[in-house]
Amino acid sequence: MRTTSDLPVETGWVPVGRVDAGRAGAEERPVRTWRVFGQLVGAAGVVLILVALLGLTASRRIAEQESVNDAARRTDLIADAVVQPALLDGLPTGDPAAVAALDAVVRGGVLSDGIIRVKVWDRAGRIVYSDDDRLVGRTFPLDDDETAVLTAPATEAEVSDLGKPENVYERGQGKLLEVYRPVWTPDGTPLLFETYSRYDVVTERSTALWRGFAGITVTSLLLLVVLMLPVLWTLLDRLRRGQRQREVLLQHAVDASDQERRRIAATLHDGVVQELAASSFVLAGVAERAERSTAPELGEPLREASETVRASIKGLRSLLVDIYPPSLRTAGLGAALTDLVGGLAARGTVIRLDLDADAAVGLAPEREQLVYRVAHETVRNAVDHARARAVVVRLTRDGGQVVLEVDDDGVGFDVLEVLAAPPEGHFGLRLLGDLATSAGAELAVRSAPGRGCRWRLTVDGGTDE
Repeated sequence: MRTTSDLPVETGWVPVGRVDAGRAGAEERPVRTWRVFGQLVGAAGVVLILVALLGLTASRRIAEQESVNDAARRTDLIADAVVQPALLDGLPTGDPAAVAALDAVVRGGVLSDGIIRVKVWDRAGRIVYSDDDRLVGRTFPLDDDETAVLTAPATEAEVSDLGKPENVYERGQGKLLEVYRPVWTPDGTPLLFETYSRYDVVTERSTALWRGFAGITVTSLLLLVVLMLPVLWTLLDRLRRGQRQREVLLQHAVDASDQERRRIAATLHDGVVQELAASSFVLAGVAERAERSTAPELGEPLREASETVRASIKGLRSLLVDIYPPSLRTAGLGAALTDLVGGLAARGTVIRLDLDADAAVGLAPEREQLVYRVAHETVRNAVDHARARAVVVRLTRDGGQVVLEVDDDGVGFDVLEVLAAPPEGHFGLRLLGDLATSAGAELAVRSAPGRGCRWRLTVDGGTDE
């Protein structure tokens, strides 16, 4: 005969009970307020960091563009209000008086901590004026943008390329922003007016804008989280109440099942069994009288009928033990498991019980009932549905835990598939799984098609206070 040790199970242990249909085998954990709030705080922190980073990037870009626009407007204002009135017709030809007049205006009203260099170019690319005398009279090719500004008057601003030859004396000043636009001498000669500003102005404005943006954003997010906390607390409270109601309904269902089992067992025992027992005695007496009478041929059929009734009584009494074992309340878990194994073994399946002597010592009554119910359902399932030829029931103690294991060599099943969509006849096991979870116990199964099945229940072995 093949035993369960000959049938290795390929799947791992899968918890039974509150199984999410979308994630078969994943245990649904009770809602923990601190865990939910921790997740909320973590998510809010991640959002704050992401928004801060994105806001920093966006605000710096906006600040840079705004600073560039400010520099362009400032250069426009200086060109119109300060430089343009000081231009003389002799400036393009290097007239000393014209150069001195413009130099006095530039040094008195243009150069500052922000603007460190001023250049004035003619259309040919010759520098006709600069606050740095070393550049005056030198010629450098104008860029297309600079030439276009002279052709179509406009104000342009860009980061200065300090690698160009004309910017040799601006090197070492750090990053600079250059702004250029056309100006005209009194006789209408166009010249290119160019200023160089420190880029620190852009950075400082960017930082100021970012701080304001970040303050508003962080304050808004924190306010949103604070406003969400009461709503979240209400939802969590409703969810906890729903879980408690589910556990209460589950317990009521189990209690109702026990009460119904007791009622059926009592009805059968006090009614049908007693009547059949009386009928058996009557038939036996009639058979004995018939055998001594003038019609002895009637004695044999009556005696066979009496034996049949007694066999039926025995079967009914086994069924009563199966439905509701009185020994669980009177003699304890070990005796109840012995009665269970004995009753089911009468159906032709080889069932072996391995019971540690002290396994159930100190086990609370409700946990004894849970262990017995799991043993009953799993063994009955092995006999009735799995077509098992051999079943082993073990009850052991591992430290402070009591462990029930039920192994069979039946047809087995796909654990994840069955738990996700239980077929008809398997809801009792799901109910036991929920009951075990509510009681703080662990019920797990390990099986595969054609590989038999193994159930394991682990409960706290101490008594309830």
